[in-house]
Amino acid sequence: MRITLKKHLPEYVTILMNILGIESSCDETAAAVYTDSGLKSNVVASQTIHEKYGGVVPELASRAHQQTIWATVEQALEEAKLRPDSIDAVAVTQGPGLMGALLVGICFAKGFSLTHGSRLVGVNHMDAHIYANFIDQTPEFPFLSLTVSGGHTQLEYVSEPFKHKILGKTRDDAAGEAFDKIGKILGLPYPAGPVMDRRSQNGDPKFHAFPKALLGEGLDFSFSGLKTSVLYYLQRQGDEQEQLDFLNRHTDDLCAAVSEAITEALVRKLGAAIRQTRCKNIFLAGGVSANSMLRAKTKALAAEQDAKLYIPKMAYCTDNAAMIAITGHMLARRGTFSDLGMKAFARVGG
Repeated sequence: MRITLKKHLPEYVTILMNILGIESSCDETAAAVYTDSGLKSNVVASQTIHEKYGGVVPELASRAHQQTIWATVEQALEEAKLRPDSIDAVAVTQGPGLMGALLVGICFAKGFSLTHGSRLVGVNHMDAHIYANFIDQTPEFPFLSLTVSGGHTQLEYVSEPFKHKILGKTRDDAAGEAFDKIGKILGLPYPAGPVMDRRSQNGDPKFHAFPKALLGEGLDFSFSGLKTSVLYYLQRQGDEQEQLDFLNRHTDDLCAAVSEAITEALVRKLGAAIRQTRCKNIFLAGGVSANSMLRAKTKALAAEQDAKLYIPKMAYCTDNAAMIAITGHMLARRGTFSDLGMKAFARVGG
């Protein structure tokens, strides 16, 4: 049987569109369906194999994606009550991410496209975190986005769809990476970020004043020094047994103090960006936007600056396919498609 792709759609198309989103950039295999009437399904298959290693093992992540991607897509289509041949375009994470994991998703998307005659849309994972705010909200342009995840921390000014200007970014560790690495120092299970968030709610943010780097140096971030500071602080408590005893008494307080240092740096930079750009629409995006202290501080900042704050629902903060599907829908509406030569990229900038 000869397979033909659906005709190239003109810019700003007006026909109805059904978008299948696929996300496989790290350790979540996810699929979602987004149509002109909204999100129809959002399925995430989490990988637990990495917990015993204290971090994501790329080869194991790729194998797990291969094992679960078809079942995940099948479930997303079933929940959306759509057949594969009713999908107009497949939006898939092109990068950044783990190269092997990305390739599983992209190869599957290409195969689906060839089999069912649907178009392809390559999606930037970082953009998708931002546009997750459009899934069930109607934000206005321009806006400032503080995008905070395990691999990236950056401030962007978005003047119109897909026109982004980076105002500041991390010079070393991302905020989410800092949470996970410091959590490992404290003996917390992987991924440590959510655990630290929960435990910080029972601790004292002023227990110890950990450093907040680069506060007076533009809009860039730095969190690697915080990790070292926590390690040295713990070592000063005595020998190994004394350190364990100290952690048993004060882990909640340490989680709160670390969270205070990270979130304060993030929010102060965001406040400086608001003053610099005079932009009154603010986005939080990325996995760390689920952090309760960051959400509370950002809400307080928005009220202080008389700004409108947009934060995705919890289900759309961490890696998911709904954010890929909505971003793919927005790109397809603008007539922006990819072809079968689409390649993965591990880092921002290709």
